[in-house]
Amino acid sequence: MKSVRLVTTGTPLQQQDTEIPDPGEFEVLVRVKAAGICHSDTHYRSGLSSAGPLPLTLGHEVAGTVQKIGSRVKNVKIGDRVCLHYLVTCGTCEYCRKGFEQFCVRGSMLGKHRHGGYAEHIVVPQRNAVPLPAEIPFEHGAILMCSSSTCLHALKKARLQPGEVVAVFGAGGLGMSAIQIARALEASVVYAIDINKDRLSLAEKLGAVPILADRQDPVAALRAMTYNRGVDVAMELVGLPQTARQAVQSLAILGRAVMVGLGREPFDVQPYTELIGREAEIIGSSDHLLSELPELFDLVRRKKLNLESIVTDTVPLHEEPINRALDELERFGRGVRTVIVP
Repeated sequence: MKSVRLVTTGTPLQQQDTEIPDPGEFEVLVRVKAAGICHSDTHYRSGLSSAGPLPLTLGHEVAGTVQKIGSRVKNVKIGDRVCLHYLVTCGTCEYCRKGFEQFCVRGSMLGKHRHGGYAEHIVVPQRNAVPLPAEIPFEHGAILMCSSSTCLHALKKARLQPGEVVAVFGAGGLGMSAIQIARALEASVVYAIDINKDRLSLAEKLGAVPILADRQDPVAALRAMTYNRGVDVAMELVGLPQTARQAVQSLAILGRAVMVGLGREPFDVQPYTELIGREAEIIGSSDHLLSELPELFDLVRRKKLNLESIVTDTVPLHEEPINRALDELERFGRGVRTVIVP
């Protein structure tokens, strides 16, 4: 089968012919119908976040159809439409038992520690094959598995309450889901901060108040728009020290800044004026939980989460267009979410 793989860190992905994997007794073989290209994949390619062992097929946003099942698989059957929960966990360790499966001591991640969906087929444990409702296209099912689910988890970590004010730093693939999910969770106002006019135009259509950060100081703008109060929840989705600082500086009294974007550099915080004096919080948010996925499907069914405008490009399963899409993400370039359609 055809696969697009990370062979050497710091170099473009390469297309290779690989064997179609055979599922074990508790596993399923899925024919990939859609695989999202995520900003995290640029970090694996560059080495910002380690991935391997190499060569490794990337891709953790995956949806498709079940082609073959192991002898003891019970939750899906051949022909079922599924999307793939990317955290492969043991279910028995301390963290799994407490509901924090993203920290499973024996856990692995599709497209980071084990082969992912930049391929024609993928094998996963039956638990990771989640039935995809018929009304949700494969392309949308794929990005629900990361960009949307990560945002739902982050907003839950931030304890967003109805009527609160939210600022989303970064109006990319995650940001567009974050805006809609925050509104669905009854935020009173959602601000979107970015340097890309086109993305902000889409964010505004999705219900956000846009702030063009290369034309004005976003912290000053947020303070002015909230009558110097600040925001209750600031989501940092970019991974830059500048935007992380801005997220913290924009907080109201008792505000929470939730950090999602991956970055290489630390950022400065003034302990008293920015945290202690406001009883504000900085919260880390990692991945999401399998148990949160039904809520996402429900948001799509109720038309609270529209993914049509988020999937802005599709590309074939070929190294050249995939590497170009990753290059665009590294430059924070055009578009929102690119999906591979094999």
